[in-house]
Amino acid sequence: MEKKIGFIGFGKMAQAMAGGMISSGLISPDQIIASMRTEKTRLYVEKQYGIHTFSSNSDVAKGADVLFLAVAPYSYFEVIKEVKEFVKSDAIIVTIAAGITTEDVEHAFGKRVKVVRTMPNTPSLVGAGMTAVSVNDEITDEDLETIEKLLGSFGKVEVIVESQMDAIPAISGSSPAYVYMMIEAMADGGVVQGLSRDQSYRLAAQAVLGAAQMVLETGKHPGELKDQVTSPGGATIAAVATLEQERFRGAVLAAMESCTEKVKKLGKK
Repeated sequence: MEKKIGFIGFGKMAQAMAGGMISSGLISPDQIIASMRTEKTRLYVEKQYGIHTFSSNSDVAKGADVLFLAVAPYSYFEVIKEVKEFVKSDAIIVTIAAGITTEDVEHAFGKRVKVVRTMPNTPSLVGAGMTAVSVNDEITDEDLETIEKLLGSFGKVEVIVESQMDAIPAISGSSPAYVYMMIEAMADGGVVQGLSRDQSYRLAAQAVLGAAQMVLETGKHPGELKDQVTSPGGATIAAVATLEQERFRGAVLAAMESCTEKVKKLGKK
Protein backbone atom coordinates (compact mmCIF):
# COMPACT_ATOMS: atom_id res chain seq x y z
CA MET A 1 0.00 0.00 0.00
CA GLU A 2 1.53 3.28 -1.12
CA LYS A 3 0.11 5.58 1.53
CA LYS A 4 1.67 7.79 4.16
CA ILE A 5 0.00 7.04 7.50
CA GLY A 6 -0.03 9.77 10.12
CA PHE A 7 -0.80 9.64 13.84
CA ILE A 8 -1.42 12.71 15.93
CA GLY A 9 -0.81 11.30 19.37
CA PHE A 10 0.94 7.98 19.84
CA GLY A 11 -0.31 6.34 23.02
CA LYS A 12 -0.93 2.65 23.63
CA MET A 13 -3.78 2.32 21.13
CA ALA A 14 -1.92 4.16 18.37
CA GLN A 15 1.16 2.06 19.07
CA ALA A 16 -0.93 -1.10 18.79
CA MET A 17 -2.39 0.04 15.49
CA ALA A 18 0.92 1.12 13.97
CA GLY A 19 2.66 -1.99 15.27
CA GLY A 20 0.01 -4.18 13.67
CA MET A 21 0.33 -2.43 10.33
CA ILE A 22 4.10 -2.87 10.39
CA SER A 23 4.21 -6.47 11.63
CA SER A 24 1.64 -7.54 9.04
CA GLY A 25 3.89 -6.24 6.26
CA LEU A 26 1.11 -4.03 4.92
CA ILE A 27 2.96 -0.83 5.81
CA SER A 28 6.69 -0.24 6.22
CA PRO A 29 7.97 1.87 9.14
CA ASP A 30 9.08 4.67 6.83
CA GLN A 31 5.47 5.11 5.69
CA ILE A 32 4.35 6.07 9.20
CA ILE A 33 4.75 9.51 10.75
CA ALA A 34 3.60 10.54 14.20
CA SER A 35 3.60 13.51 16.53
CA MET A 36 4.01 13.38 20.29
CA ARG A 37 4.67 15.86 23.03
CA THR A 38 7.94 14.86 24.63
CA GLU A 39 11.41 14.24 23.26
CA LYS A 40 11.73 11.19 25.49
CA THR A 41 8.65 9.60 23.92
CA ARG A 42 9.83 10.48 20.42
CA LEU A 43 13.20 8.78 20.98
CA TYR A 44 11.53 5.68 22.41
CA VAL A 45 9.04 5.40 19.54
CA GLU A 46 11.69 5.91 16.86
CA LYS A 47 13.82 3.17 18.39
CA GLN A 48 10.92 0.80 19.02
CA TYR A 49 9.03 1.17 15.72
CA GLY A 50 11.49 2.78 13.31
CA ILE A 51 8.98 5.43 12.26
CA HIS A 52 9.47 9.16 11.70
CA THR A 53 8.34 11.38 14.57
CA PHE A 54 7.68 15.10 14.99
CA SER A 55 6.93 17.45 17.84
CA SER A 56 4.55 19.41 15.59
CA ASN A 57 1.07 18.11 14.79
CA SER A 58 0.98 20.23 11.63
CA ASP A 59 4.06 18.47 10.23
CA VAL A 60 2.20 15.15 10.45
CA ALA A 61 -0.96 16.66 8.97
CA LYS A 62 0.97 17.97 5.96
CA GLY A 63 2.37 14.57 5.04
CA ALA A 64 -0.43 12.11 5.84
CA ASP A 65 -2.70 10.48 3.28
CA VAL A 66 -4.52 8.76 6.15
CA LEU A 67 -4.51 10.77 9.38
CA PHE A 68 -5.40 9.09 12.68
CA LEU A 69 -6.45 11.48 15.43
CA ALA A 70 -5.24 9.42 18.39
CA VAL A 71 -5.84 11.93 21.16
CA ALA A 72 -8.32 12.12 24.03
CA PRO A 73 -11.89 13.16 23.09
CA TYR A 74 -11.57 16.50 24.90
CA SER A 75 -8.54 17.39 22.75
CA TYR A 76 -10.09 16.68 19.36
CA PHE A 77 -11.38 20.09 18.45
CA GLU A 78 -8.28 21.88 19.68
CA VAL A 79 -6.10 19.58 17.56
CA ILE A 80 -8.31 19.95 14.49
CA LYS A 81 -8.18 23.74 14.83
CA GLU A 82 -4.39 23.48 14.92
CA VAL A 83 -4.00 21.28 11.83
CA LYS A 84 -7.00 21.91 9.57
CA GLU A 85 -5.14 24.31 7.30
CA PHE A 86 -2.38 21.76 6.72
CA VAL A 87 -4.36 18.58 6.02
CA LYS A 88 -4.32 17.37 2.40
CA SER A 89 -7.56 17.98 0.52
CA ASP A 90 -8.05 14.27 -0.16
CA ALA A 91 -6.73 12.96 3.16
CA ILE A 92 -8.80 10.43 5.10
CA ILE A 93 -9.35 11.56 8.69
CA VAL A 94 -9.75 8.66 11.12
CA THR A 95 -11.09 9.15 14.64
CA ILE A 96 -10.71 6.64 17.47
CA ALA A 97 -12.53 8.49 20.27
CA ALA A 98 -15.88 7.64 21.84
CA GLY A 99 -18.68 10.10 21.22
CA ILE A 100 -17.01 12.10 18.41
CA THR A 101 -19.21 11.94 15.28
CA THR A 102 -18.24 12.41 11.66
CA GLU A 103 -20.46 15.51 11.66
CA ASP A 104 -18.52 16.89 14.65
CA VAL A 105 -15.29 16.47 12.70
CA GLU A 106 -16.67 18.09 9.56
CA HIS A 107 -17.97 21.01 11.62
CA ALA A 108 -14.57 21.44 13.27
CA PHE A 109 -12.84 21.49 9.88
CA GLY A 110 -15.44 23.94 8.55
CA LYS A 111 -15.79 22.01 5.30
CA ARG A 112 -16.55 18.60 3.84
CA VAL A 113 -13.71 16.19 4.52
CA LYS A 114 -13.29 12.44 4.34
CA VAL A 115 -14.03 11.09 7.81
CA VAL A 116 -13.90 7.56 9.18
CA ARG A 117 -15.16 7.00 12.72
CA THR A 118 -13.69 3.96 14.44
CA MET A 119 -13.76 2.26 17.81
CA PRO A 120 -10.88 -0.19 18.25
CA ASN A 121 -10.06 -2.07 21.45
CA THR A 122 -6.94 -2.95 23.40
CA PRO A 123 -6.58 -6.58 22.19
CA SER A 124 -5.28 -4.87 19.05
CA LEU A 125 -1.99 -4.94 20.99
CA VAL A 126 -1.78 -8.69 20.37
CA GLY A 127 -3.30 -8.69 16.87
CA ALA A 128 -6.71 -9.76 18.15
CA GLY A 129 -8.52 -6.44 18.01
CA MET A 130 -12.12 -5.72 17.08
CA THR A 131 -12.69 -2.40 15.35
CA ALA A 132 -16.08 -1.00 14.40
CA VAL A 133 -16.13 1.48 11.50
CA SER A 134 -18.57 4.00 10.09
CA VAL A 135 -17.93 6.58 7.37
CA ASN A 136 -19.33 9.81 6.01
CA ASP A 137 -20.54 10.37 2.45
CA GLU A 138 -17.15 11.62 1.24
CA ILE A 139 -15.55 8.19 1.70
CA THR A 140 -15.34 6.20 -1.54
CA ASP A 141 -15.34 2.42 -1.90
CA GLU A 142 -11.60 2.61 -2.54
CA ASP A 143 -11.11 4.69 0.63
CA LEU A 144 -13.08 2.17 2.68
CA GLU A 145 -11.04 -0.70 1.26
CA THR A 146 -7.86 1.11 2.33
CA ILE A 147 -9.19 1.61 5.86
CA GLU A 148 -10.35 -1.99 6.17
CA LYS A 149 -6.91 -3.23 5.14
CA LEU A 150 -5.17 -0.97 7.66
CA LEU A 151 -7.47 -1.85 10.56
CA GLY A 152 -7.58 -5.50 9.55
CA SER A 153 -3.83 -5.75 10.04
CA PHE A 154 -4.33 -5.96 13.82
CA GLY A 155 -7.70 -7.72 14.15
CA LYS A 156 -11.22 -7.91 12.79
CA VAL A 157 -13.23 -5.05 11.25
CA GLU A 158 -16.98 -4.53 11.30
CA VAL A 159 -18.54 -1.77 9.16
CA ILE A 160 -21.75 -0.37 10.67
CA VAL A 161 -24.04 2.63 10.26
CA GLU A 162 -22.97 5.58 12.38
CA SER A 163 -26.21 5.68 14.36
CA GLN A 164 -25.06 2.43 16.01
CA MET A 165 -21.58 3.63 16.95
CA ASP A 166 -22.47 4.80 20.47
CA ALA A 167 -23.28 1.17 21.30
CA ILE A 168 -19.87 -0.11 20.27
CA PRO A 169 -17.81 0.83 23.35
CA ALA A 170 -20.16 -1.21 25.55
CA ILE A 171 -19.97 -4.37 23.46
CA SER A 172 -16.40 -4.36 22.13
CA GLY A 173 -14.48 -1.18 23.01
CA SER A 174 -14.80 -1.32 26.80
CA SER A 175 -15.87 -4.94 27.19
CA PRO A 176 -12.35 -6.38 27.48
CA ALA A 177 -12.36 -4.76 30.94
CA TYR A 178 -15.40 -6.84 31.92
CA VAL A 179 -13.69 -9.98 30.65
CA TYR A 180 -10.49 -9.17 32.55
CA MET A 181 -12.56 -8.81 35.72
CA MET A 182 -14.18 -12.20 35.06
CA ILE A 183 -10.78 -13.83 34.48
CA GLU A 184 -9.48 -12.25 37.68
CA ALA A 185 -12.50 -13.49 39.63
CA MET A 186 -12.14 -17.00 38.18
CA ALA A 187 -8.46 -17.00 39.08
CA ASP A 188 -9.28 -15.90 42.63
CA GLY A 189 -11.63 -18.86 42.82
CA GLY A 190 -8.85 -21.16 41.67
CA VAL A 191 -6.52 -19.80 44.34
CA VAL A 192 -9.19 -20.31 46.99
CA GLN A 193 -9.34 -23.97 45.93
CA GLY A 194 -5.58 -24.48 46.12
CA LEU A 195 -4.25 -23.68 42.64
CA SER A 196 -1.34 -21.29 42.24
CA ARG A 197 -2.01 -17.76 41.05
CA ASP A 198 -0.12 -18.27 37.76
CA GLN A 199 -1.88 -21.54 37.05
CA SER A 200 -5.25 -19.98 37.81
CA TYR A 201 -4.70 -17.09 35.40
CA ARG A 202 -3.58 -19.43 32.63
CA LEU A 203 -6.48 -21.84 33.13
CA ALA A 204 -9.09 -19.07 33.31
CA ALA A 205 -7.73 -17.05 30.38
CA GLN A 206 -7.42 -20.09 28.11
CA ALA A 207 -10.96 -21.17 28.96
CA VAL A 208 -12.27 -17.72 27.98
CA LEU A 209 -10.21 -17.73 24.78
CA GLY A 210 -11.43 -21.20 23.85
CA ALA A 211 -15.06 -20.36 24.56
CA ALA A 212 -14.82 -17.27 22.34
CA GLN A 213 -13.27 -19.31 19.53
CA MET A 214 -16.08 -21.84 19.82
CA VAL A 215 -18.67 -19.08 19.27
CA LEU A 216 -16.80 -17.62 16.30
CA GLU A 217 -15.78 -20.85 14.58
CA THR A 218 -18.86 -23.03 15.07
CA GLY A 219 -21.44 -20.32 14.40
CA LYS A 220 -23.63 -21.88 17.07
CA HIS A 221 -25.76 -19.84 19.46
CA PRO A 222 -23.93 -19.26 22.76
CA GLY A 223 -26.91 -20.74 24.57
CA GLU A 224 -26.55 -23.96 22.58
CA LEU A 225 -22.86 -24.16 23.40
CA LYS A 226 -23.67 -23.56 27.07
CA ASP A 227 -26.21 -26.40 26.97
CA GLN A 228 -23.55 -28.74 25.60
CA VAL A 229 -21.50 -28.22 28.76
CA THR A 230 -24.36 -28.49 31.27
CA SER A 231 -25.18 -32.14 32.06
CA PRO A 232 -28.42 -32.84 33.97
CA GLY A 233 -27.79 -32.62 37.69
CA GLY A 234 -24.12 -31.80 37.07
CA ALA A 235 -21.65 -29.31 38.48
CA THR A 236 -21.82 -26.89 35.53
CA ILE A 237 -25.59 -26.41 35.68
CA ALA A 238 -25.24 -25.81 39.43
CA ALA A 239 -22.73 -23.05 38.68
CA VAL A 240 -24.96 -21.60 35.93
CA ALA A 241 -27.95 -21.59 38.30
CA THR A 242 -25.93 -19.64 40.85
CA LEU A 243 -24.85 -17.11 38.22
CA GLU A 244 -28.49 -16.60 37.28
CA GLN A 245 -29.50 -16.18 40.93
CA GLU A 246 -26.74 -13.57 41.35
CA ARG A 247 -27.97 -11.68 38.26
CA PHE A 248 -24.83 -12.31 36.20
CA ARG A 249 -26.53 -11.42 32.91
CA GLY A 250 -28.37 -8.50 34.47
CA ALA A 251 -25.12 -7.06 35.80
CA VAL A 252 -23.51 -7.27 32.34
CA LEU A 253 -26.50 -5.61 30.69
CA ALA A 254 -26.54 -2.86 33.32
CA ALA A 255 -22.81 -2.26 32.84
CA MET A 256 -23.26 -1.96 29.08
CA GLU A 257 -26.10 0.51 29.53
CA SER A 258 -23.95 2.63 31.85
CA CYS A 259 -21.14 2.57 29.31
CA THR A 260 -23.38 3.69 26.46
CA GLU A 261 -24.92 6.50 28.52
CA LYS A 262 -21.44 7.78 29.36
CA VAL A 263 -20.44 7.69 25.69
CA LYS A 264 -23.48 9.79 24.77
CA LYS A 265 -22.57 12.34 27.42
CA LEU A 266 -18.99 12.52 26.15
CA GLY A 267 -20.31 13.32 22.70
CA LYS A 268 -22.32 16.27 24.01
CA LYS A 269 -19.36 18.01 25.67
